[in-house]
Amino acid sequence: MKRIMLALAPLALSLLMPVQPAAAAPQAKVTQLTTEPLPEYPGKEVEMIVVDYPPGSVDPVHRHDAQAFVYVLDGSIVMGLNGGKEVTLHAGDTFHEGPDDVHTVGRNASSTKPARFVVFLIKNKGAPVLTPVK
Repeated sequence: MKRIMLALAPLALSLLMPVQPAAAAPQAKVTQLTTEPLPEYPGKEVEMIVVDYPPGSVDPVHRHDAQAFVYVLDGSIVMGLNGGKEVTLHAGDTFHEGPDDVHTVGRNASSTKPARFVVFLIKNKGAPVLTPVK
């Protein structure tokens, strides 16, 4: 009986220990560069942003409701649309998202190095840069 109690003691102690939640992935930092109206296209505007992905950063599933053009400045990122094939982009690479696309994958390809990219959006005036999708 003593042996059983000694064998079960570590299990009992582990049940009393508080559970630590898993660390959340670091969030991307988005910096707005400019927003300009497009007078030739009533109701439309151009917005440019820079996105900085810390190592291990992962975006939530979202859409842009815009024509979005991505240009990778530094590091590597992984993008995927509508549950399709994932694409790894490196500095100098480009990527396009249409207004009906759901951005199902967006993350830093590295868990040790940051990544940075610029996004040029043509969207409805005043519309948000992104809309979360559940």
